[in-house]
Amino acid sequence: MSESYDAVFIGAGHNSLASALHLAANGWKVALFEQAAVAGGAVKSDAYTLPGFRHDWAAMNLSLFAGSPFMKRYGGELAANGLEFAPVANPFASVFPDGNWCGVSTDAVVTQARIAALSSADAETWAKLTKAFPTEAPHIFALLGSKMKLRAIAYFMFKILRAKGLGGTLDLARFLTQSPRQWLEQTFEHPQVRAMLGAWGMHLDFAPDIAGGAVFPYLEGMAGQAFGMVLGKGGADTIIRALVGAITARGGRIEVGQTVTRILHSNGKASGILLADGREITARRAVIANVAPRALPRLTGGTSDFDTKLTAFSHAPGTMMLHLALSDLPEWAAGSQLKSFAYVHLAPSLDQMARTYQQAKAGLLPDEPVLVVGQPTTVDPSRAPEGKHTLWVQIRMAPAEIKGDAKGEISAKTWDEAAAPFAQRAFDILERYAPGTQAKILAKRIVAPTELESDNPNLVGGDQVCGSHHLAQNFLFRPLRGHADGSTPIQNLHLTGAAVWPGAGLGAGSGYLLAQKLTGK
Repeated sequence: MSESYDAVFIGAGHNSLASALHLAANGWKVALFEQAAVAGGAVKSDAYTLPGFRHDWAAMNLSLFAGSPFMKRYGGELAANGLEFAPVANPFASVFPDGNWCGVSTDAVVTQARIAALSSADAETWAKLTKAFPTEAPHIFALLGSKMKLRAIAYFMFKILRAKGLGGTLDLARFLTQSPRQWLEQTFEHPQVRAMLGAWGMHLDFAPDIAGGAVFPYLEGMAGQAFGMVLGKGGADTIIRALVGAITARGGRIEVGQTVTRILHSNGKASGILLADGREITARRAVIANVAPRALPRLTGGTSDFDTKLTAFSHAPGTMMLHLALSDLPEWAAGSQLKSFAYVHLAPSLDQMARTYQQAKAGLLPDEPVLVVGQPTTVDPSRAPEGKHTLWVQIRMAPAEIKGDAKGEISAKTWDEAAAPFAQRAFDILERYAPGTQAKILAKRIVAPTELESDNPNLVGGDQVCGSHHLAQNFLFRPLRGHADGSTPIQNLHLTGAAVWPGAGLGAGSGYLLAQKLTGK
């Protein structure tokens, strides 16, 4: 006899968990089946180097989750299940080869002074943007959190026209289609101010010259100053542990180490799933698949035009992760103040970022990859033994399949052989900006793009955002036109996760929007 639930989830990433909690809170009987050993997808934390050192496997920044509509509704329940944040007053900075640095803090006066040290004109521009942000932000956040349905978009446009008039609405539309470089070069004069903000585009597959990416440097800069940043106390997995606790407290079921081999459906309607251990799990109302789009046809056996388009879904270049246990924080050559920042970007210019991106897209190991250096223990000492620290380093970008080395030094064509020398390239870059850091390494864990994917199949080729967010694959087109709400041609079968609008990040947007649609509230 098969087990039966109202909703069955394939995968227990944070979108699945958020969706399951909302369904459970509305009386649905839910079950989640996760192939990995722990729930959370890319959001997990553990001692990946030495005992006592807790590292975030992939995702670290929880700001989107902390400020999400889902958190607003369920924050109290999650706090009761152990959710705890570590607020950050100095969210991000960039350091440059000439010894300059610039960073954004929650103290607007301090941030403006740092920018003024580079350009008084840019400091004035920053002050104007800061003043306008409370008025502009609600429109942008409303769009980024809106349902991608024609009626919802029409209502959004009506509200924008009333608030901003035709000219202001067209200005907003133009801004949303601009590349990071276009907006940054039109707005700021100093190349290092541009680079400091432009680095954020690289987090979401928006190299400087990709249309549609301007909004991310703007939002990260303004929101970083207005709200700071939020990390998870003890690790990013605090949100996962709290979600799991809340779901199980409401009678939900979560099984890990369980592979789904097939989605059961007939006559155009999904009815459940088949597990690798032979169990059939019945879903009375919904099967919800938190999988990369190209994986869905393999589960349904589908051969329709919809399945063909899913298989062609485009992924961003990969990422390599370095997890370091340190005897002390890096000694940044540009100044000790950098020790207080959660993120330090090593991305010296827009041109360098553009070159890195194109090299990775061409299958080459970049000659100077962008480094995102996370210093979580500067705000959360609980992640390491007393006096010790962890370093979380993303190497962006990295090709999924290696065709060569842009620098001509690494001959390896597989990640098994290329991971160590490519990681050393990153260490050498870090050493230039923070001499002596390598001598402080007590232990390290190198995670190649291929390992990220083998650990979590949704991270195709090490793509941590589960699919490019370029305009042709975003908004109404994420993952496909007509299916931005996670719907599929099979009744009762739905997609969720970062591949579904509103996309990557830890805002739980796709999962929560789907659950609201299913419950009608």
